[in-house]
Amino acid sequence: MTSLRETSIEELAAALPSAAAVVIDVREPHELGGGHIPGALTIPCGQLEARIVTAAPDRARPIVLYCASGARSLRSLPALDALGYREVSSLRGGFKAWTKANLPVDGVAGGLTAAQRDRYSRHILLPEVGEDGQRKLLASKVLCVGAGGLGSPASLYLAAAGVGTLGLVDDDVVDASNLQRQVVHATDRLGVPKVESAARTLTALNPDVAVVPHKTRLTSDNALDIVARYDVIVDGADNFATRYLLNDVALRLGKPIVHASVFRFEGQLTVFPANGAPCYRCLFPEPPPAGAAPSCQEAGVLGVLPGVLGVLQATEALKLLLGMPTIAGRLLIWDAARSRFRELMLRRDPRCPTCGDGVDRAAIPLVDYVAFCAGA
Repeated sequence: MTSLRETSIEELAAALPSAAAVVIDVREPHELGGGHIPGALTIPCGQLEARIVTAAPDRARPIVLYCASGARSLRSLPALDALGYREVSSLRGGFKAWTKANLPVDGVAGGLTAAQRDRYSRHILLPEVGEDGQRKLLASKVLCVGAGGLGSPASLYLAAAGVGTLGLVDDDVVDASNLQRQVVHATDRLGVPKVESAARTLTALNPDVAVVPHKTRLTSDNALDIVARYDVIVDGADNFATRYLLNDVALRLGKPIVHASVFRFEGQLTVFPANGAPCYRCLFPEPPPAGAAPSCQEAGVLGVLPGVLGVLQATEALKLLLGMPTIAGRLLIWDAARSRFRELMLRRDPRCPTCGDGVDRAAIPLVDYVAFCAGA
């Protein structure tokens, strides 16, 4: 460190492998097109005081700030001094000096366009996402099973977040009774296939997203082919047969499922991870007797309830794509009437027929799930 409290590019390059210092890029989002120093967090100057405590809670750990040429980062040092940080410096010459020295840069190949950096600027500001994470989302593929109550909010927020490919599976058409909760559709689309209606809304919301409509019902004959094309499955199915089918297909293919269901004023959410432990059959070993679990069509549902659960599904799907911890192993239950969340722990059943001890998941048979759920 120099007397001017600057760090040279050589000093920083030598320190990077040990991650001894927190490196913070204080440039604005529109300046990030040329990449960033590996491992750097992105916090623009104007947000530094508000966000630094979360980004760097240890005030004794060294911090190196950098901007384009070193001027703005140098002027930012007193603000961190006032917050009690003990060893803060500015990178001499900034990012320009770093790149001129041909030192490593992340986030260049396949970088975001200026329009994308503007659209996703609030994601880029998050250390857990950044430009690299946003590029990962744009390269990701998510399958929404059902374009109804759960699939509507989930697909809207996944599209808004920039998930590059959204598959939609549904064989139904838009009905007036759907519009109380299925917010991806509209009154002028009554009678239109749901996957087509949803595709119109989602592509209008974000042209970065490729929407792939699958106007069909998932069956044992087509599920493996459809699910294999995607990274994450969002389960918005409204029947037990499809849920059991999805469970078995996902286990065979090693795909994670974000599961939710709603009933009247209550909803539940969990993630069945790609390693398949626990799985849907650990939670529900057998389908309920016919008539014991009426559908929303029979029992009703508060219109906003699937909105809450669908947004939570989108949240867990994004976390899966970004490599963040999820709710896997826990079941979240939302009681809307009492405004109360409850959480139950889920554990793998060693005797589970699809993820238990000794089960060859690649050989799980796909059966007639309608007959299975009917007790045939």
